[in-house]
Amino acid sequence: MTRTWQIAGVVDAALARIGTARLAAACGVAPVERTRLTALLGAQLRLCVAKGGTWRLTLETGTVSLAAPGARQSVLHAVVTPSPEAAAAGQPPWRVTVPCPEATADPGAETVADDPAGLAEALLGADEDTALVLERLTEQEDLVEFHREELQQTNQGVVALHAELDAAGRAQREAFAAERKARTEAENARRRLTFLADASAVLTASLDHHEIVRRLPELLVPEYASDVDIWLFDQDGDRPGPARAAAAVVAARTGRPQYAAAHPGGLPGVDDQPPSAADPDRPLLSIPLPTRQAPLGVVTLSPPGERWDPDDAVMLVELTRRTSIAIDHARRYEHHRDIAETLQRALLTELPAPPGLALAARYLPATHGLNIGGDWYDAFRQPDGGVIAVVGDVTGHGLRAAVMMSQLRTALRAYAVDGGSPGQLLTRLHTFLHHLQPDLFATAVIARFHPAETTMTWAAAGHPPPVLRTPDGRVRTLDAKPGAMLGIPLRQEIADHTVSMPPGSTLALYTDGLVERRARGIDPGIARLADTLGSFDADRLDADLEGAADGLLRPMLSDSERDDDVCLLLCHLSPTG
Repeated sequence: MTRTWQIAGVVDAALARIGTARLAAACGVAPVERTRLTALLGAQLRLCVAKGGTWRLTLETGTVSLAAPGARQSVLHAVVTPSPEAAAAGQPPWRVTVPCPEATADPGAETVADDPAGLAEALLGADEDTALVLERLTEQEDLVEFHREELQQTNQGVVALHAELDAAGRAQREAFAAERKARTEAENARRRLTFLADASAVLTASLDHHEIVRRLPELLVPEYASDVDIWLFDQDGDRPGPARAAAAVVAARTGRPQYAAAHPGGLPGVDDQPPSAADPDRPLLSIPLPTRQAPLGVVTLSPPGERWDPDDAVMLVELTRRTSIAIDHARRYEHHRDIAETLQRALLTELPAPPGLALAARYLPATHGLNIGGDWYDAFRQPDGGVIAVVGDVTGHGLRAAVMMSQLRTALRAYAVDGGSPGQLLTRLHTFLHHLQPDLFATAVIARFHPAETTMTWAAAGHPPPVLRTPDGRVRTLDAKPGAMLGIPLRQEIADHTVSMPPGSTLALYTDGLVERRARGIDPGIARLADTLGSFDADRLDADLEGAADGLLRPMLSDSERDDDVCLLLCHLSPTG
């Protein structure tokens, strides 16, 4: 079937469009395809009318082959042929094809243009098609709106999920930052505590306050301070101010730490002051050295950078407090040591010079620690012409031991005036010490020489044994059973011992500080003393006993520092000549 329309104006174009819609409906073209066909055709016909001339619309039904073998489908072809003028200008024909079942229209039916009723029916059919298309479009719009709402809800869910993820990420980052901050603060606190402990150990290891003052800047520079100045007050309390920074003077007067800078420091427990007039650009932290009575001085520091961390300032204040305690202890130790050493040396006897007997004594205080005051020696004559030589050691150290030593020395001299052997004298001293100072003990060895006798009588109470060198160079240790320590809660009678001592013999009395070493004990030291004494020439002992005493000390004390005082008394019988 073929239908043709001539289009020369708007009316022709409208009739052709309506006829096309009616024919497409008659051919069974689907409404959507029908609407698409009429819409495309309407647009093309408007172009034709705009260009002018006479155009021809041809509708023709036919069939086309499908992909399946032997299958075919009916189609409706629409062709708009251009006017001669448009064709001459190169305008190609316009074509469109839509699928349709077999045509049901009567090929011989009259045209829409010749039948007004048919025109109205065609218009109504076109409206029905349009309504159907609009209904389908409404359904599609509803479906699109539904999917749009679903998409919007999905987008809102995604946005909410992103918000939750962002919040979780922020919380995680904040937790990580807090953890890093806490870890950093813990590491810094551990570093400060470790430094404080190590520095305190270094400062308290010395009992010389000058050494403590020297070590403090070495510990602080450059990590915690760029410069350290230590101002120790004079012992009489003089505190001159003009030569010191104003903050140091205020700290000395108030006993509180002071911070002097152009801006407040905000340091805990520290008062702020104006900047130093001498150097206003350099912050200063002045910390007093506190004691129970009054500050010992002031430590003034400059920061390693622009300013101190508040926690570092707290640590510096605590370190200064510990430094003050160390300096105060060192000064007290030095004071007690000086008193004890002065008393000790004042009480050491000037040795007598009896005929036929040479005496040489040495006393050396300990090189470190308050280990002074316990060791003593003495030598004096008895009314019968005999000579008493004694070396003793009071337990404990310091001023109390020195005082007890002086009392024992005085008591021994008093007892010896009434006579008595060495054992008897030690027994009396034991009773005296036990009743006078029940919590103090002592050791002692006494040797008695008499010009009318060729023997020497001795007794010991818990003391290292005497060492005897005979004129032939042989050396023996007088290790007969001694008595117990003096002053112990035990009743005892200390026995005398007698040994032959020909002229030219030398007896060495000493305290344990000469022979005892903590790592090796006392026996190796006694053996060394015997070997050293035996190595001396007899002529040297006869001619220079003082030099022999020095020669005996050098090899005995050269291998270590003395942590105890040392006492040595050499008794040499002059050879007959």
